[in-house]
Amino acid sequence: MNGRLSTRRTTRHWLGLTGALLVAALGLSACVDTIGGDAGTITAVPSADTSQQIDPKEVAIAEREHPKIVAAFGGTYEDHQVEIAVARVVGRLVAASPEPWRGYRVTILNSPAVNAFALPGGYVYVTRGLLALANDTSEVAAVIAHEMAHVTARHAFLRAQRAEAAEVATQAVQGVVQDPAVQRVALASTQVSLARFSQIQELEADRVGITTLSKAGYDPFAAVRFLTSMARLAAWKNGLPEDDTGQTDFLSSHPSTPERLTQAEAVAEATGITDGERDRDGYLSRIDGVMFGDDPVEGYVRGREFLHAKLGFGFTVPDGFMIDNTSKAVLATNAEGVALRFDGADVAAGGDLVSYLQSGWVNGLDSASVRTVSINGLPAAVASANARGFAYRIAVIRFGDKTFRFLFAIRGDAGKLDEIFTSTISTFRALSDQEKSELAPLKVRVVTVAPGDTAEGLARRMVAMDRALVLFRALNGLAANQQPQVGTKVKLVVDR
Repeated sequence: MNGRLSTRRTTRHWLGLTGALLVAALGLSACVDTIGGDAGTITAVPSADTSQQIDPKEVAIAEREHPKIVAAFGGTYEDHQVEIAVARVVGRLVAASPEPWRGYRVTILNSPAVNAFALPGGYVYVTRGLLALANDTSEVAAVIAHEMAHVTARHAFLRAQRAEAAEVATQAVQGVVQDPAVQRVALASTQVSLARFSQIQELEADRVGITTLSKAGYDPFAAVRFLTSMARLAAWKNGLPEDDTGQTDFLSSHPSTPERLTQAEAVAEATGITDGERDRDGYLSRIDGVMFGDDPVEGYVRGREFLHAKLGFGFTVPDGFMIDNTSKAVLATNAEGVALRFDGADVAAGGDLVSYLQSGWVNGLDSASVRTVSINGLPAAVASANARGFAYRIAVIRFGDKTFRFLFAIRGDAGKLDEIFTSTISTFRALSDQEKSELAPLKVRVVTVAPGDTAEGLARRMVAMDRALVLFRALNGLAANQQPQVGTKVKLVVDR
């Protein structure tokens, strides 16, 4: 969690060491020089056929947006072995891509989210969370090839043009048609059109990416495996059955996982390649020790607890809640529709907490509900509100010279909200020195499956967390009830 909760100094991510990852050392394609500029970044520079020119508008967009993206995702992730794992694939993919003359800059972002995306101009981004989920080099190559396909197909430009046209059309309808119902129908139609347009682009990038993957000599079925692992990880995170591949909303910009899996498998089969390179052991050896989950400066999620060692506090959410530590706030939800947000409050040191609640930022505030309370000896104030069909409960707590706030919301009946609100804020407390010293970042630790090892036993060796067995299988490409094979390498999530 960034903002007032974070002790991160983002400038330090621009001052890392630089180095060179040479083609000869990595066995990459001879037509591409692969070097490292800023730490956490791999740059592929073509050494031949430079007659083609990249549109300077593309480069301008990428250079403008790059610093914003790096800052939003917690900076770059600096790990030499992880950089090598990525660098090994870039040169081969560029040489096999539809535009082998194009240069790329691949940045590893310090985010636990499983994510990858691309900007015009050849800027590609992958998160350390994605690298921790992948099980071999070919799966990483599949992701990067997909993002390169977005670049070569000019998808970012096409989406921007389509969105601009849609905005003009929407404004025209709103200017001419006075009926709000008609306006909503027109807007919904535009949103569906834009979403499907993006879905088609995703499927096209899958197709081109898998073709590039196979031309580079990698296993074309890697995309199928990685998409499956993503679905299983999402199922673990959302409390769903572990082989629930899920469906996306019809307004989502990404196709549903089953749709992508079906196409990816068909494209892979069409290549006729059944012995493409995977490099599982080599890849796992390079990501052994990669950080998993939250960066220490953002605080830790441990089961139902959020703990911030540097700022010195923690709290616990009730049973049934899933916590997500985002860059802006700690979020939690349960199956009954209760949502929680925890973040920093902009209150001057010593400022009046009641005045803060009454300062106008809470819509529908019930003035009679505002009162001061003490939470584990800490000064606090609480209030209730109702707005737009939602019931809210708010608490602001002073901790040292900082102030933090809890916001709870539910649509409709607020009867379930009061108990959850009270039980959660009552857990906010200062951490002891021992608790702070014992907190350590989670890491991926690679071990070899020994005779007698089972998925259940290996999962118990991981740090304590909800549904650890489901996470173990998702991280290691195992289906429900599938056991790891003796002699193979698997990933564990540990804190020591």
